[in-house]
Amino acid sequence: MPMTELQTVVLLSLLLGLQPITTDLYLPALPGITASLEASVAQAQQTLAAMLFAFGVAQLFWGPLSDRFGRKPILLAGLSLYVAAALGCTFATSMPQLLGWRVVQGVALGASVMAGRAIVRDLHDPLAGAKLLSRAFSGLGLLACLSPLVGGATVYALGWRATLFVLAVAGAITLAFTWCIFRETLARRNPHALRPAALLRAWREVLGHRDFWIFTLLASSSYGGLFTFLASSSFIFINLYRFSPTEYSLVMLASAASYLFGTVLCRRLLGRFGLRRTVQLGGVLSCAAGGLMVILLLGRGGPMGLLLPFCGFMIAHGIHQPCGQSGAVGAFPQSAGVASALSGFVMMSIAFLTGAVLGVVMRDNPWPFAGLVAFWGAMLFVLAFAFVPRSRLVASEAVQTERAG
Repeated sequence: MPMTELQTVVLLSLLLGLQPITTDLYLPALPGITASLEASVAQAQQTLAAMLFAFGVAQLFWGPLSDRFGRKPILLAGLSLYVAAALGCTFATSMPQLLGWRVVQGVALGASVMAGRAIVRDLHDPLAGAKLLSRAFSGLGLLACLSPLVGGATVYALGWRATLFVLAVAGAITLAFTWCIFRETLARRNPHALRPAALLRAWREVLGHRDFWIFTLLASSSYGGLFTFLASSSFIFINLYRFSPTEYSLVMLASAASYLFGTVLCRRLLGRFGLRRTVQLGGVLSCAAGGLMVILLLGRGGPMGLLLPFCGFMIAHGIHQPCGQSGAVGAFPQSAGVASALSGFVMMSIAFLTGAVLGVVMRDNPWPFAGLVAFWGAMLFVLAFAFVPRSRLVASEAVQTERAG
């Protein structure tokens, strides 16, 4: 018996929600980890950047495997590995150990998120997929809202190791739900998916498609702004502005709540204005938020001068992610796993490069944060107005609208 729509949304929320849980929940603990393991700020940031880079690279392998064997076996293997890696992180006694286990955790996380995007394409066309993803991302947003609160409270009450153990619990819950509820969505497995010649053909098809790059770069640029916040905000708000871990968790809550609002807004905008205008409204908001952050920082706006504009950026992030991630795999119904994997790899490579830049220039100073968010906001504006209107997906939507009219 196939899954109900509610079961599908809950499943996708858990699978995709593991990513913000993995990145957000332990952020209030980063300064404590740095002190306890006698590490530098740059080394602590590497536990986030290296995890995400491994997450991106691993999807290149998980994607073809899921096209060959199905989504469920890959999910069960990946989620089991995730739980084991989270336990390894919990009991790490040095920064190299923690970094190694976070890399393994990133590899495992790749299976969950890659399969989540591929499942959407298995079930729906791109436009319907964007609406389904926006519902799933609303669930993800709820998890993201809870993550900093749980992380901050856990650090305060039990210490930084407990926050990493909570990740193991989250992975175990997702594994149990997948085992019991998920029904395979891949209608026909591709027996040739792992053959080098077939894999190269699939990569060439995906990488040569204009829509793949337009929507992948849209989602990646939006995530670049979020990753800038993830990698730098704990040091800015805790070390520079002297926020407590609990106060910092409220900063994370405001960011996650803004994202949640953006996913709800995305559904409304798609239904009323269509894909092109929805993405363009998001592009205007992203660019305006980045510019305002720089202006307020010039005027010595303090922590609220950073947080309030970034909440605007996160509302736009809630618009760009469903549209970008659905559009990136929309043209590839027969190789959705490969397309999802390549899109995820590009996104995480951009995040890794952003983290590398921050590792060089970040010194408890808000300017790199504000400057990079403004840069990604400008990129989103250009993509929304110069490239998205030229996509085949938008052209197809325009034809459907004209026929309906």
